[in-house]
Amino acid sequence: MQYNPTTDACPLPFSPFKSCTVPRPIGWLSTVSAAGQHNLAPYSQWQNLTFDPPMVMFAANRYPDGRRKDTVLNAEETGWFVWNMATFDLREAVNISAMAMEFDVDEFEAAGVAREACAMAPGGRVAASPCHFECRYLSTHHLPGASAVGGVDVVYGRVEHIHVKDEVLTPEGKLDIPRIQPLARMGYYDYTVVRETFEMRIPSASGMEADGLEGRA
Repeated sequence: MQYNPTTDACPLPFSPFKSCTVPRPIGWLSTVSAAGQHNLAPYSQWQNLTFDPPMVMFAANRYPDGRRKDTVLNAEETGWFVWNMATFDLREAVNISAMAMEFDVDEFEAAGVAREACAMAPGGRVAASPCHFECRYLSTHHLPGASAVGGVDVVYGRVEHIHVKDEVLTPEGKLDIPRIQPLARMGYYDYTVVRETFEMRIPSASGMEADGLEGRA
């Protein structure tokens, strides 16, 4: 099976594109408008970019009528957005917060999750989430699409403050991923959860290479 996604109709009943780049970490992002309206929404096009300093990005497709997502507008308006780790225990709240709600709806309340204050960013973070990044907004890069909904706003941020709950750390000081059970996005309507990890070290890696893999400059 092969086809050109720009010129050909997909020969499958469901597009394989999003189901090939998997699993994708979820950017469960909380923001607040300058007027104080809270917002919480998940983005499956989320990734860290570098670690010195730590920088991240997320991509938000526009609505079919061309409107931009509230998360993008709030980040540009206030200069901040907050990443909350999505977990298996929080999956229903993540799914509810994915609904397209009116601007004046507080998705924290709609999803039934408590909000707690941040150290630097305005607004709040999901209290039940085990890890958070408070991100200072850097810039937005718009990529036009073949349709309004295909257009995407790519937002970049620098992580200014990190929260990790003590109970999700191993005695060695690493994140206990199997205990946390992070949620990840697949294609279609599918998700997955991380319950098993394994380690592989690069043979004969130099000290600098090891530092990079462990996030040390």
